[in-house]
Amino acid sequence: MTAVDERVVRPGVGGGFKRLWSAAVISRVGDALRSAALPLLAVSLTDSPVLVSLVTAAGFLPWLLFGLLGGAVADRVDQRRAMWAVDVVRALLMAAFGAAVACGAATIGLLIAVAFALTTLQTLFDNAATALLPAVVDEAALGTANARLMTGQQIAGSFVGAPLVPVLLGIGLAMPYAADAGTYLLAAVLVAGLRADPPRRPARAAGRTLRREIADGIRALWRDRLLRWLCASTTLCNVGVGALIAMLPLLVKGWLDAGDAGYAAAVAAYGIGGVAGGLAAGRITGRLGPARSLFLGGGLQAGCLAVLGTARFLPAAIAAMAVFGFVGMLWNVTQVTLMQRRSPAGMLGRTSAAFRTLGVAGAPFGALAGGAVAAAWGLNTPMLLAAALFVLAVLALSPALKEADSGMAADRGQTSHTGV
Repeated sequence: MTAVDERVVRPGVGGGFKRLWSAAVISRVGDALRSAALPLLAVSLTDSPVLVSLVTAAGFLPWLLFGLLGGAVADRVDQRRAMWAVDVVRALLMAAFGAAVACGAATIGLLIAVAFALTTLQTLFDNAATALLPAVVDEAALGTANARLMTGQQIAGSFVGAPLVPVLLGIGLAMPYAADAGTYLLAAVLVAGLRADPPRRPARAAGRTLRREIADGIRALWRDRLLRWLCASTTLCNVGVGALIAMLPLLVKGWLDAGDAGYAAAVAAYGIGGVAGGLAAGRITGRLGPARSLFLGGGLQAGCLAVLGTARFLPAAIAAMAVFGFVGMLWNVTQVTLMQRRSPAGMLGRTSAAFRTLGVAGAPFGALAGGAVAAAWGLNTPMLLAAALFVLAVLALSPALKEADSGMAADRGQTSHTGV
């Protein structure tokens, strides 16, 4: 296949990509409703930073327990069917949780259980979605497709879902969760109607177990020097992100004394920055190269976290969240594209699962550490801890800088500038 310059590829013209994009965006609206409402519900049920952090930690822990299994299963099954089946189950789960909230039966324990269950299902869904995308768009368009998917999700979450939360809460406390269930069902219908050629898979030897296939994915990740270092860097970043997510409501409402409006403004700023980052990701990566883009992004995120932990001034926190969202989106688009391009044929689900499991492993520890640090030394200190971890992440990424940029230069030398 002749490579095509990503700057002129339009992956959205195909019906398959449009369906996948629509399903991802609609589902993200529901996720944003739940993600914005759950922390407020948790804070209303307890004033303990540790208990609030447990809700966040439970939302990441299943990646440690089931992430590798989800990747192996995703490489074996029809990924499209797995995605819509998971969405149906998640819809039923959120409908039941919404009913519990409406009846006044919600507790911190229930919040933790729901967060754990949703992420357990997500381990299969996300690995299947990552492996399915190369069957929907050409390999040369993966970077553009990932950017459009993530940007669409960011717009849906920040400018559709999050602003609806106060409106829905005004109608009833259970409404954000009921709406989330509806978006899962609609996304399931869209994915069920998706037509895509199955990915190429090498013949699997008879009697080959899931355990051996999981080990193959881990070995593939370890043998690729660039992905190995990127995974180490991402893991450190996610420790900091776990602390940020868990403690942001308490930081804004407690340390900054900005209330719900201040928290909403900080979340909205993050969303605006993420959209801008998604729109600019392809251009920035094309100019700087993938590793330098990641290196710059990690450094800027560390600076933003330092501002959050030192500037007791809401406008400064809002600006920091906007920049953090911008470079965070740049990091995510570049990371996923590198994974899809460098994974061995038929092993993308397992390789991405190994990457995600190790990367996401840092988040629950970060959430718990953030709660403990906040309880011991103040609500701003988790942000300073996160900033230090991002600095370490950037240093961990440095050994891969030369290899990544050399590989990108070789790819550019083989591309043709064909418009579509």
